[in-house]
Amino acid sequence: MNYKEVLDAARGNIGPVCKACPVCNGKACGAQIPGPGSRNAQAVLNWDAWQRVRLNMDTLCPGDTVDMTFEFAGKSFKIPVFAGPVGAMKMHYGEKYTDIEYNNVLVPGCAKAGIAAMTGDGVNGGMMEAASVAIKACDGVGIPTCKPWYKDVVAQRMQLVKESGSFAVAMDVDGAGLPFLKHCTPPAGPKSVAELKEIIDNAGIPFIVKGIMTVKGALKAAEAGAYAIVVSNHGGRVLDDCMPTADVLPAIAAAVKGKVKILVDGGIRSGADIFKAIALGADGVIIARPFVVAAYGAGEEGIQVLVDKLAGELEDAMLMCGARTLAEITPDMVSKL
Repeated sequence: MNYKEVLDAARGNIGPVCKACPVCNGKACGAQIPGPGSRNAQAVLNWDAWQRVRLNMDTLCPGDTVDMTFEFAGKSFKIPVFAGPVGAMKMHYGEKYTDIEYNNVLVPGCAKAGIAAMTGDGVNGGMMEAASVAIKACDGVGIPTCKPWYKDVVAQRMQLVKESGSFAVAMDVDGAGLPFLKHCTPPAGPKSVAELKEIIDNAGIPFIVKGIMTVKGALKAAEAGAYAIVVSNHGGRVLDDCMPTADVLPAIAAAVKGKVKILVDGGIRSGADIFKAIALGADGVIIARPFVVAAYGAGEEGIQVLVDKLAGELEDAMLMCGARTLAEITPDMVSKL
């Protein structure tokens, strides 16, 4: 099965907001909420920003093989990609999967393909509980992602994480702008550095802070003890007129590279985009919606097809730009239009 066949199959199972487009750029679903679309088509800005970054070809280099191995939190992965956390599947993507059913496809599918899945969270604690079970069944190869709930709920979620045996955990602090969080009692939302540090200390495993969009935010996450950050604006779904992730990544990387691992998401859709992200300072990337489409098209097989596609594209970019390892991908290998 090839990627086009996966997309064709997905179109019979997904929708109505998501169209399983050949290029998932947010243009067909923009400004449609709930759903995969964004506020004021903000997701298009993320995708467009990556298209303004171009590769600098240089084939006068030794060697004809590349090593795309990604080391993260004590584990090795096939490529520097994690599948992003997604929830409310039936509301956002169609009737094929509940949240639990989706994670039961995504987590093992990613583990078998040589990467890891980040799983989502929601008002119903059963979602994270089921995700933790799926991760445990894959020997801890998965990353539960907790919303920025108030203290007691975070503690409950962290207990589930410990039971899963996961090698890392995340909190998408950018989710503070989601409407359903704003009306919680007690309230959920932004965290102070002290509050975040307490959460990280209690977690006891490498902690990823997702939703960093400024140097100031990156430094605060590092101060709180984060193992990694994700440069992310939540797909453009939480704040109008937010900067694209590709545009803020270089400054953030310059400030905290070496202090924390740096991941980035938002509109990354190809192996070439992965190469661009690493050249601009990321250690790895998160891709969400294409994994949804792959799962809706062909389950675990669709996930394998997508990972193989991304790996092939990244390998091509590395070979043609003179990088034989991820560490050899440098800023001079890309140019901004």
